[in-house]
Amino acid sequence: MGSACSGTRLADVAVVGAGVNGLAAAWALRRAGVDTVVYEQFELGHARGSSHGRSRIFRLAYPETDWVRLAQAALEGWRELEEESGTQLLLLNGLLELYREGVVSSQQALEECGAACERLTREEAGTRFGVSPAHDTEVLFQPDAGIVYADRAVEAFARGLRVEEGSKVRSLDELEEPVVVVCAGPWARRLLEPAGIDLPVLETRETVAYFELEGETPSVVAEVVTKGHGFYSLHDPAHGLKVGSHKRGTPADPDVVAGPDPALVAEIAEWTGERFPRANPEPMGAESCFYTTTDDERFVIERHGRIVVGSACSGHAFKFAPATGKRLAALAAEALH
Repeated sequence: MGSACSGTRLADVAVVGAGVNGLAAAWALRRAGVDTVVYEQFELGHARGSSHGRSRIFRLAYPETDWVRLAQAALEGWRELEEESGTQLLLLNGLLELYREGVVSSQQALEECGAACERLTREEAGTRFGVSPAHDTEVLFQPDAGIVYADRAVEAFARGLRVEEGSKVRSLDELEEPVVVVCAGPWARRLLEPAGIDLPVLETRETVAYFELEGETPSVVAEVVTKGHGFYSLHDPAHGLKVGSHKRGTPADPDVVAGPDPALVAEIAEWTGERFPRANPEPMGAESCFYTTTDDERFVIERHGRIVVGSACSGHAFKFAPATGKRLAALAAEALH
């Protein structure tokens, strides 16, 4: 692994990290006519961070209107990128939100933002979607949800960009570009600390598993068990179903390579068997990825002089990439002037 070009200015803006957020920021900067270079310590599409894999959830459904509106803006951005790249990036066939008494659903926020939604009975969820909710569960359906083809999205954002792969940035001081956008995922906190920037995040290694499910593509299913925690599922183009347990991972060092947690795989398999009667409950495979999480799942998008911080994180950021990329690009452009 090499280092970034210390002492050499390659562009007006340097983006550190070629995950989806770094690439989205660089994409937005390029569209604005700003000369930009992206430094990536590994290779495009690597499996060490948070942007790898075949699919990620897209949804409008959030209990807070600010998130709904940001997702609506992101949806417009994904459509722009689809048109620009000539590639289908979204497969939208709806979301089932499963929630119990005492949990705030997304219904009110969706209605306030003009987004369609529909209450279903548990029987309707089974008949229409092949999902079996728990007996004490309410069901909300929202049609503008499904998946982002994650690997395709990374490739689409990267088209036409200058990406320096195998270029590890060890210190922001080594970068000669006038503006630096840090989108380094679980490496960001340590990279920003010497610059006097405190990034209030916790890095955890999370687990997802894959299951065989034949027939129609399943809708996204999100089941909130307690505040901030729950199971989620989405379509996987290879096996049929991808399932995870949100924010159940343990603190981890991103420089240490490790696989999925077998205990979590077992929990995920149990939930999958209960909710998807047509799925094979034996996992076809499992993998890990990183969350970089703030205490309330907010994003950190801010500027400190020449340094722009892009920690769009907390395990729910991929869907927002076109919108957060534009916000980061605006801050970088501001720093140039």
